[in-house]
Amino acid sequence: MHHLRPIMCRMARFCPHLIAFLLGAFAPTVSAAEITANPPRLALVDQIRLSEFHRLASSLEDSCWPGWSTAPRAILLVTDSTEFLTNHPAPSSEFKSSGRDSTLHCDVFWRKRVFPLQLEATFPALGPTPTIVIGRAENTVSKTSTKWVVTLMHEHFHQLQDSRPGYYASVDSLNLSGGDKTGMWMLNYPFPYDSQTVAAEFNGLCAELLRLLNTGGPDSLHAGARQYWKRRESFRRMLGPADRSYFSFQTWQEGIARYVEYRCASMAGGRYRPSDAFRSLPDFTAFAAVAERIRSGVMSELAGANLKQRRRELFYPFGAGEGLLLDRINPEWRNQYLATRFQLEPLFPSWVHDQ
Repeated sequence: MHHLRPIMCRMARFCPHLIAFLLGAFAPTVSAAEITANPPRLALVDQIRLSEFHRLASSLEDSCWPGWSTAPRAILLVTDSTEFLTNHPAPSSEFKSSGRDSTLHCDVFWRKRVFPLQLEATFPALGPTPTIVIGRAENTVSKTSTKWVVTLMHEHFHQLQDSRPGYYASVDSLNLSGGDKTGMWMLNYPFPYDSQTVAAEFNGLCAELLRLLNTGGPDSLHAGARQYWKRRESFRRMLGPADRSYFSFQTWQEGIARYVEYRCASMAGGRYRPSDAFRSLPDFTAFAAVAERIRSGVMSELAGANLKQRRRELFYPFGAGEGLLLDRINPEWRNQYLATRFQLEPLFPSWVHDQ
């Protein structure tokens, strides 16, 4: 989830009370007069973009991440006046049928708009199924079609995380909410961002990670990885137990989703051929170019790390950078990731901390 995406709905992933409030307070009532023989339908450009996401996901899912194809692909597309629901197993009665879409090869349902136009998030918005709730490309920070499809892959990875058995109970067991029942603890958790000592150490850790990612040969990589681990553990020891849990959770959850966004775009740039319809869109950009922008963004954010200013947003490129590092020092880490829930630390190979 990008830092400009409305956080309220990301928080709602962990808070059914907030979901109930949102949907109860703002859900529309659809009158019989509005159910006509010509229901709202997806615009052609939205059909093409959504179809491309499904093509890309089917092509890359399991080669990008083991078992990813088991995750749901429910999507609620937010347009100016209408929300369109696709691939959801149990649409509620507030949704009316828009008919079967010949491009998407699925039934589409609609209701009046509830969510913000610019939203890009994943949470159980419509029952227990983790659902991507996303505005049209033009209304979101993605802006263009290719980046929007890659963002859908980022959110689809959250669907994999969230749909694993016991996920929400495990989040609760972290005991980080401090009694907050609104779900806003994800934003408001009192991590010591303003501590000069903590900020300086984390900024230095980001700089060390960047240097390591730019390291060439195996010998220097191994030596650098050991040094990085020592500094990383030194930073973690500065934190109290709850702060350590929050740091680990953010890097595992959001940092690796940012990494997956890059990995998908990079893989698509190397071996995936977009459909003719998608390539014909006026804002089409090559996936390889999007991948390069994502990677450059991660490197730039690490280079300019400032925890006091960026706060939790800095955990995203940090986690993405650690994903890139793990590719080099533990190529099997993606097979182990879901089993080490909310922690990247066990994915580092033993040789990094064996002295």
